[in-house]
Amino acid sequence: MTHHYQNILYEIKDQVARIVINRPPYNVLDIPTMREMVDALKDVRARQKELKVLLITSAGEKAFSTGVDVKDHMGEKMEEMLEVFHDIFRVMATLEIPTVAAVRGHVLGGGCEVVIFCDMVIASESAKLGQPEIKVGVFPPVANSYLPRIIPIKKAMELILTGDVISAREAEKLGLVNVVVPDDKFEEEVEKFLKRLTEKSGIVLRITKRAILASLNVDFETALQNNELIYKHALMKTHDANEGLEAFVQKRQPQWKNE
Repeated sequence: MTHHYQNILYEIKDQVARIVINRPPYNVLDIPTMREMVDALKDVRARQKELKVLLITSAGEKAFSTGVDVKDHMGEKMEEMLEVFHDIFRVMATLEIPTVAAVRGHVLGGGCEVVIFCDMVIASESAKLGQPEIKVGVFPPVANSYLPRIIPIKKAMELILTGDVISAREAEKLGLVNVVVPDDKFEEEVEKFLKRLTEKSGIVLRITKRAILASLNVDFETALQNNELIYKHALMKTHDANEGLEAFVQKRQPQWKNE
């Protein structure tokens, strides 16, 4: 299933939703592009019970995205830009399915914010990530709000306050990137990574992500209780959890129904 937009490509195939920013070479996020992304993300949310994963990537090799159009930061456009841009994250935050970003080239500004907000990230060896907003006299609201939650505060401060751009390998060491792959095998490795998810049960992926998120920002006992409740009252009510256990005992491959 393919949907038609001007600035992005959006398709659903084999239980994977793919959003491709299609404004090469730099895939700048102007307001119309961001509106299309929000619309596509809302469609993903509406269909997520039939999906297993969302992939966000971009066209071309030069840049995943160099960020939001600088002109949209200025004058009367600023408030609209912030509202539309932040809607991307508001919708992403409600997605139950795992989200994966696949990036190569420059991953900067608002483009980097989209990437760090995904659950997992695959990067080519030549990818460069950064939040350079400070260099033009502004700051990145999403990175300010989210980066200190996922990496040490001192490194978050350094990246945001210096505007330094780091390599994919350094981002991997910080935990911002899961896997760094050779440039010439990028697409092949992305598909391999996706397969590691799509071979699992869709409903179990969604419930497990919910359980992980229910463990954040609470003490251990509360996290454990949350997971126990989800395990008993959501996970074990599914066909697939019981099928997986039975298949293991019977030494056969499970037949997922995603229900």
